Amino acid sequence: MKDLNKEVKCICPSCRQESIVKVNDKDYENWRNGELIQRSFPYLSPDERELLITGICPECWDKMFKGW
Repeated sequence: MKDLNKEVKCICPSCRQESIVKVNDKDYENWRNGELIQRSFPYLSPDERELLITGICPECWDKMFKGW
C-alpha cells in the first residue's frame, strides 16, 4: 500500500459538505501534471476521484443524476 501522506480538502459546491481525500503526494503531483486520474489513483474509489475532479460529494452526485 502506498503512503497516503497528502490530505486534499474538497468542499461540495452544492451542499458545502467538506470531505478529505487521502492520496500519495507523488501521485497527486502526477495527476496535477496531466496524468489520468484513474492511473494516478487506482486505489481510490470512483466517488473519491469525483471529489478530486469536481468537489461534488456522492450524495449530491446521486441527487443531480437520479434517473439517468
